[in-house]
Amino acid sequence: MDRHLRWMEEALKEAEKAYAEGEVPIGAVVVLNNKIIGRGHNQVENLQDATAHAEMIAITAAANHLSSWRLEGASLYVTLEPCPMCAGAIVHSRIQQLIFGCFDPKGGACGSLYNVVQDSRLNHQVEIETGILADKCAAILKEFFTSLRKAI
Repeated sequence: MDRHLRWMEEALKEAEKAYAEGEVPIGAVVVLNNKIIGRGHNQVENLQDATAHAEMIAITAAANHLSSWRLEGASLYVTLEPCPMCAGAIVHSRIQQLIFGCFDPKGGACGSLYNVVQDSRLNHQVEIETGILADKCAAILKEFFTSLRKAI
């Protein structure tokens, strides 16, 4: 459990970067052999790219680090349950384990609305662990959206 806390804290640091940039504060890190090999935070607004989610950026960084799209044996830590697009990328990149903080009841595809990463019809399934620092992960999102509403 301690290792999960350590890496989720790193994902939260990425979420804080997103917040500082005016992005929805979601962060992610890819860990392999007890080392971060990819980091990412939401950059949808800054890049004007609907695919610039924290998970996608972290997966790309990890693939670049390994010079391989296959991230077998890697774990992805993300502050919010991944969406369908990111869940698909997690499966396709062969990530072994997904660890996320809080559920996304409106868009989550790893247990809330769907469970893409564990669908036995696909060629790869991912281990899931949830609720790691869930309160902290949810709090930064709540704070962001509260401040956004006040600014309107």
